[in-house]
Amino acid sequence: MPIDRMNRGLAAAALLASLLALSGCSSTIADMAMPADAPARQKDANGYLPVHDLPPDRADPTIKPADQAKIEQELVAARDRQAQAQAATAAQSGK
Repeated sequence: MPIDRMNRGLAAAALLASLLALSGCSSTIADMAMPADAPARQKDANGYLPVHDLPPDRADPTIKPADQAKIEQELVAARDRQAQAQAATAAQSGK
């Protein structure tokens, strides 16, 4: 039984050593895997994404007011049809 524990310990130590050895090479392996025509990585000292850089506001609204009114009317009509259908179903099941 002590030999089994020793084998497990040696396997764990070998795995840990190989993980440590490979983790030190990860940056150079990633750089070697880049294609030749790929743009160079930015060496940003800050490292944070520019979350406050927003695109400029649109000059035109995304939906024209006439189209928006038409869509709202269609939604109201669909809601009314659904309410009528539900009331009809409730009346039939109540009999």
